[in-house]
Amino acid sequence: MKLQKILNRIQKLHPKEIDLSLNRIKKLCKKLGNPQENLKCISIVGTNGKYSTIQALRAILKQANINCNIYTSPHLQKINERFIFNNREISDKNLSKLLNEVEEVNNGDSITYFEILTAAFFYNAKKFNKNINLIESGLFHRFDATNILKKNLASIVTSIGLDHLDWLPKNERSIKKIVNEKTSSLLNSKIIISRQNSKETLNIIKKTL
Repeated sequence: MKLQKILNRIQKLHPKEIDLSLNRIKKLCKKLGNPQENLKCISIVGTNGKYSTIQALRAILKQANINCNIYTSPHLQKINERFIFNNREISDKNLSKLLNEVEEVNNGDSITYFEILTAAFFYNAKKFNKNINLIESGLFHRFDATNILKKNLASIVTSIGLDHLDWLPKNERSIKKIVNEKTSSLLNSKIIISRQNSKETLNIIKKTL
């Protein structure tokens, strides 16, 4: 019950569920000491296959005896599923404590639900800074709250298709525009992995990078 009350409060911090901007999350993370700056991350961007890709990476890392933190969205049954630290899903008690602390630091500033959850993940992930962080990008990567990392071990681009078209201008609802939104601001990574069903899509990605 305590966790749900906190979730209800932070959902009311911004009038919109989605408001594409990086300003609010950057402001909050700065208040939190920019915990995202010293994390070892692999970003997973795309339309389809992001979650299955993360689970495959998780299995590979486990086999190599490398611990990981995982941030995904949305969840299926409970919000705890979005927060994996040191290979374990966070408990209700620890998630309540984490969100309460981040909410206090935010001090009532306007911020979307996804943005404050993302900041909370980064804030807690710093406790496990030797782990690899597997970060799933949300709606569009360019203005997604997860896209504030200064460095990245790798970026993985899963299959890109026509999705979330209602967030794009009517005259720009094309695969080219979606590829641009998802890949034009990929983090500085030495490794970028992409496998696409369409050669045309792959070529657009190459031109965007």
